[in-house]
Order: sequence, then C-alpha cells, then structure tokens
Amino acid sequence: MGIEQTDDGKHGSFKLLEDGVLAGEMAYTWAGDSMLIIDHTDVSDQFRGQGVGHKLLHELIAFVRQRQVKVIPLCPFAKSVFDKDLSIHDVLK
Repeated sequence: MGIEQTDDGKHGSFKLLEDGVLAGEMAYTWAGDSMLIIDHTDVSDQFRGQGVGHKLLHELIAFVRQRQVKVIPLCPFAKSVFDKDLSIHDVLK
C-alpha cells in the first residue's frame, strides 16, 4: 500500500493505493495558510475494516505537524478519531 498526496493550494487529498487500486481517500480544504478542514474520508468497500481511514488520517497528521498547521475535522470519521485519541489533539483548531 502506498499513499499519494495531491494539493493545489485550495484543496488536497491523501489517497491510499494498493496494486494500483484506490483503497481510500481523505480530502481536505485549506482555510487560509495555517488551517485545513478535513472534508471527507471514503474507503472502498473491499478495503473496509483494514485500517485504511486511520492510515490516511495519520499521514495527514504528519503533514500538518510538519507544517505547523491546525485541523478542523468536519468529516464524521476524522472527528470520531479525534474525539477518542488525545495524542493528536495538538493539531486541532
């Protein structure tokens, strides 16, 4: 499995691919230079239950920590993970 990121300065996403097949995607929107909003997470049916969403979120967290950016998790999946995991609250807006 490999994770690819795209970012056009307004919107971006992290996509997890396995053997060229899209396993999942986490999309975000920039809200200024120092904050982004996690819009949604989508995992393909055949990859559900394999931790794809968590892998995408942890990649996004590493990205924002490196850039000292804060996060607003509007996506229900991301919000539920933030609610349960205090170790990632440092990136919350």
